[in-house]
Amino acid sequence: MNKGIKPTIQSLNSLRKDSMQCQHKHDCNDCNECNECNECNERCSLADEVAADRLLHELQVHQIELEMQQNELIVARDIAESAAANYQALYDLAPVGYVSLNRTGYITQANFTAASMLGMPRKNILGKRLGAYLTEDSLLQYNAHLANTFQGVDSPDSEIKLNIDNKLSTVQLKLTINEDGLECLSALTDITATKKSEIKLKLAASVFSHAHEGIMITDLKGNILEVNDTFTQITGFSRQEAIGKNPRIFRSGRQSADFYDGMWSTLKQHNYWCDEIWNKRKNGEIYPQMQSISAVRDVYGKVMHYVSMFTDITDKKAHQQQLEHTAHHDMLTGLPNRALLANKLAQALKQSQRRGKKLALAYLDLDGFKAINDTHGHSTGDQFLVLISQALKSALRAGDFLARIGGDEFVAVLSDLEQASDCEPVLQRMLVAASQSIICNEEILQASTSIGVTLYPQNGTDPDLLLRQADHALYQAKDAGKSCYLFFDKDSAEASKTKRKSLECIIQAYENQEFVLYFQPKVNMNTGKVVGVEALLRWQHPQQGLLLPEVFLPMIEDHLISIKIGEWVIDTVLKQLDEWQEKGLTIPVSVNIGASQLQSSDFVANLAAALTAYPNISPELLEMEILETSALEDMVKISQRMNACLQMGVKFALDDFGTGYSSLTYLKSLPATKLKIDQSFIRDMLTDTSDLAILKAIIGLADIFDLGVVAEGVETKAQADKLLSLNCTVAQGYGISKPMPAAQVPKWVQAWHCNPTWTA
Repeated sequence: MNKGIKPTIQSLNSLRKDSMQCQHKHDCNDCNECNECNECNERCSLADEVAADRLLHELQVHQIELEMQQNELIVARDIAESAAANYQALYDLAPVGYVSLNRTGYITQANFTAASMLGMPRKNILGKRLGAYLTEDSLLQYNAHLANTFQGVDSPDSEIKLNIDNKLSTVQLKLTINEDGLECLSALTDITATKKSEIKLKLAASVFSHAHEGIMITDLKGNILEVNDTFTQITGFSRQEAIGKNPRIFRSGRQSADFYDGMWSTLKQHNYWCDEIWNKRKNGEIYPQMQSISAVRDVYGKVMHYVSMFTDITDKKAHQQQLEHTAHHDMLTGLPNRALLANKLAQALKQSQRRGKKLALAYLDLDGFKAINDTHGHSTGDQFLVLISQALKSALRAGDFLARIGGDEFVAVLSDLEQASDCEPVLQRMLVAASQSIICNEEILQASTSIGVTLYPQNGTDPDLLLRQADHALYQAKDAGKSCYLFFDKDSAEASKTKRKSLECIIQAYENQEFVLYFQPKVNMNTGKVVGVEALLRWQHPQQGLLLPEVFLPMIEDHLISIKIGEWVIDTVLKQLDEWQEKGLTIPVSVNIGASQLQSSDFVANLAAALTAYPNISPELLEMEILETSALEDMVKISQRMNACLQMGVKFALDDFGTGYSSLTYLKSLPATKLKIDQSFIRDMLTDTSDLAILKAIIGLADIFDLGVVAEGVETKAQADKLLSLNCTVAQGYGISKPMPAAQVPKWVQAWHCNPTWTA
């Protein structure tokens, strides 16, 4: 109970006791009993008690009302205090910074958010100028905004930049003047992240608008929601025409339903798909494009829409096709090259197998093309190849296939043959096509071709094996006289395989320096003088011992290794001459020159370089022995090379004269100084009148053309006597000396004594 109400109630109780006494104004002291007074007192006492009770009741009710009002005031006060606390918390912790400013811009009040934005405790920023925290470019705008606010001029919110510890942030500023007009409330909203988002959105919008790729955004059903300008440029559909449509309007029909099923399966599984696809423009043109589709999901992983990006790769595909054509076709003739041949041949073999047909593989090599190239130049040679390839291609059937695999070599694939002989008319037409006269750069040129042929399935099914077989048959056709075709023969292939292995061994022997030179003396049988030696090649085989040249030289004829060995022989002879000369022996040496080496375009240059390397050796000490058949292919060119060598001092002899195609024109054209009579005539001249007659004729021709004569293979005194009687004085053979190592030559020359009966 309230302390202020309790005394009042106590007073009321006391008053209640007093009121029980009589209230009449008469003296009752003289009467002990006064009935009237007693009745009066009783009535008065009863009335007073009722009144007091009523008053007490009213007071108690009033007391309760006061207590209730007091409780309500307490609750209201608590609510007000809580609201004030909440307001203060909302003020201090609001996401917006609140700063009260006076007219001069000083901070009079601030919430915690504003203090945090300004980078210091709240108490430290009170009394500071807000402008002190702004960047220089924002200060002018802020001052104008503040001045307008206090002048009652409405100003839009402004954006200012805060510089707190060299860290910039963008803030939206809103100023509101107080009712008293003395201060204004500043609301600072940090919009740094928003501005960055706006920049990103603008950038994304710019990328979307200006991207070189077409961009298309669709909903989950595939309906187009948005496209960019490049989309219109590529497809021909405007934005208005595309939005709301389904991308099915672009389908070209080149992709199957399985293609699209696979696309959607990949997209659903990996949220991404990318591949080349053929689509259709608005004008109906079908074109290739590289397209990617990405599924865009929300934070819960649910697909919201799809974004497709694509580029027109028409030019790229054309360039790719050009590169593929270049990679698979010969640049000069346009024919398929070796790479495409392998692919086409494999396909043709499978097709022949499925159809139960035969196939012929023809390997062609032009005869005489090297002479055209050397004589008329590479430009004319290239033009000739182009025209001859067209002629060869025209000789084929519709389903046949021709490729150029290098130089003047071609391969033809003749498919769908009922029997092997069905290919022969085509082969014959190719022979005729290759031999026709062709005009190149106003020159009439002509060549021919040799063809090697192998058959499928008779000779195998492996493409590489068939090519090797046709190549082998080609060389057989070359050996058979050229300008013809020959079919592959297994027996000759085995022989060729053996030859190839032998060739590999010879090349290895050259690299391992297993070749050596032996020297056989030449003497004048009249005077007994040693007039020279012939260098003879030997192979010091690791297992088989010393091998004579007839064992291995035929294997390397027309091969590059023969030229290398020939150059080694010349260099070794010059080196040996230099060593002998230092020991006091100066003697001429003859060397055999093979056909390939003699016809090599750099023969003269290589010889000159070899002579230059040994300046102490006189070129007259070196003599070249050539077979007359070596010069038959191009008499003019060989004669020119021989004359060039003669100008350097090197001499020539015709070796094995009489065994080839000797003629007076031949002797007249070649600038040789000697004839070497083949030993086959010497061996039987005493018993065979024909050999003797030929021998006499050769010696007579030599005398007419003023040429020296050397007889090979002299073994007996009788042979020597007969030669002397025919006025042939220079000889070599086992009767004089067998070939010997270089180290033995000086001693042999010094100890040589001619047979007394051979001298005049």
